Amino acid sequence: MGDEDHHADIHNPIQSARTDPYEFLQIVYNPTHDTLTRRMRLPCSTTPENDNPTLPFSAKDVPLNPNHKTWLRLYKPTTAPPPLHKLPLIVYFHGGGFILCSASDSMCHDLCARLAFELPAVVVSVEYRLAPENRLPAAYEDAAEAIGWVREQAMDEEKGEEWLRQLADFSNCYLMGISAGGNIAYHAALRSLPLDLKPVRIVGLILNQAYFGGVERSGSEMRLINCRMFPIEVNDLMWELSLPRGVDRDHEYCNPTVGGEGRWEKIGWGGRCFVSGHGGDPLVDRQLAVARMMEREGVKVKVWFEEGGFHGIEVFDPAKTSALMVQLKLFISSSMVA
Repeated sequence: MGDEDHHADIHNPIQSARTDPYEFLQIVYNPTHDTLTRRMRLPCSTTPENDNPTLPFSAKDVPLNPNHKTWLRLYKPTTAPPPLHKLPLIVYFHGGGFILCSASDSMCHDLCARLAFELPAVVVSVEYRLAPENRLPAAYEDAAEAIGWVREQAMDEEKGEEWLRQLADFSNCYLMGISAGGNIAYHAALRSLPLDLKPVRIVGLILNQAYFGGVERSGSEMRLINCRMFPIEVNDLMWELSLPRGVDRDHEYCNPTVGGEGRWEKIGWGGRCFVSGHGGDPLVDRQLAVARMMEREGVKVKVWFEEGGFHGIEVFDPAKTSALMVQLKLFISSSMVA
């Protein structure tokens, strides 16, 4: 199941033979073409429910870049806001370790639908290219292209996408992601914030259990090295399949605290960042380290962490999703005031 020598991790002697990451992820690596055969079949919502009046949201798909086979799934609450009150706009990036999942997966679709009708908000969920077929920074480029697409809609008051034009407050835009999607939101912000995005204004980042790493094991990675929900071997393999060839996990795509320090200070961004996580996630120390780095560089950071849990819990546990929604409402309302 793949080239073992190619995938050997020479940077960390701490390895466990308990978990076969290929079997865990249900993938087969094809070294000749640097591709994956993905055997995991997740439930999908392939036809958005855009004509069902009984649902609290509507959804539809629009193309982004046909050459890259990327697209966007748009969500809006079915109850329109008052005419003078437009909704926050959330650009959302799904998780999956850069190598798995889709914006059409039911777990992503359901979460974005809840964001739309519970916050409420207009949501643009991005179907980006996966690695290793398209290694990083391909996903960051797709994210930046999605943000550019949003700006195009804002610029064209007559022909822009109707839902965004009628309902979205382009001056109140957030980049949000879970796990690898949080990593993408982080790097998409770094790429997009120095650009002239007017009339779009990115006022907040929402990094939910964002996926960061590094060569040296963190304290939480060591403490939770036997984690069955996110084994260390799986973490290592995902990075190996997604990072550019020839770099290790201290590349800035993976570890911003080593390769990306000073960038937020240079940008001088006046927005706010929401960083959330759980004590049972092996990556929790990484998330906190990035939050502290952003604070040192002048970003206003709201940290919300809970004990226990596991990586990606909000996707699977409706009660945890509801708790996250409460925090996001508070964050967005305070960002609007700020």
